[in-house]
Amino acid sequence: MPFVGTGFDTGLHIVAAVVLIATVAAAGIAFWKFHEVPIHQAHKNSHQQLTLITTLTWVGFIWHWVWVLAVIIAFVDAEQAIAKVRDIWKSERDSAC
Repeated sequence: MPFVGTGFDTGLHIVAAVVLIATVAAAGIAFWKFHEVPIHQAHKNSHQQLTLITTLTWVGFIWHWVWVLAVIIAFVDAEQAIAKVRDIWKSERDSAC
């Protein structure tokens, strides 16, 4: 077996360990950045429910469906959505009369 028991073998093990640690760290950082997307979106839009979105994002580390709820709340403008639903309802009511 070439390189077994030599300094070159030890160097390859060290390089492999560094690559493994760097890969795990990069994956962790990428997961963290992706997971905080709702918080950054809420800050960018000066969302009124910033505390709720932040709390849901943190709880989302344990229960992932809660994180999806935080994304929906952060990206959907509730006031505008309610106004559109109200307008649709009002137009259907007016056309029925």
